[in-house]
Amino acid sequence: MKTTSSAKHDHQAHIRSALKNLANDEKIIDLSETFKVLSDPTRLKIVMALSKDELCTFDIAKVLGVSESAVSHQLRLLKTLRLVKQRKNGKMVFYSLDDEHIEDLIRVASRHISEY
Repeated sequence: MKTTSSAKHDHQAHIRSALKNLANDEKIIDLSETFKVLSDPTRLKIVMALSKDELCTFDIAKVLGVSESAVSHQLRLLKTLRLVKQRKNGKMVFYSLDDEHIEDLIRVASRHISEY
């Protein structure tokens, strides 16, 4: 008996499972934006620098060896996507990761690349 190409590749259960695992378009766009922002080396360094302690713009600039202006620009993008948050203490502004999930993302990605 001859089987057709479509019959050999009828994996409806797998297709349904894959479709169930897809997020809605809005969530896909948000995830994509998060990964896009983290794909920049300077922004990734900022996130990694903030993984243990909060830092002010001046301190982040010193750690990265870039200008405070460059750090401020990157922090604005990171704040927009809720990857970092700020806390004011008088005239000083301190930055930290928005929540532990950001650190989890970096830790999992680091573990993934170390397995190469």
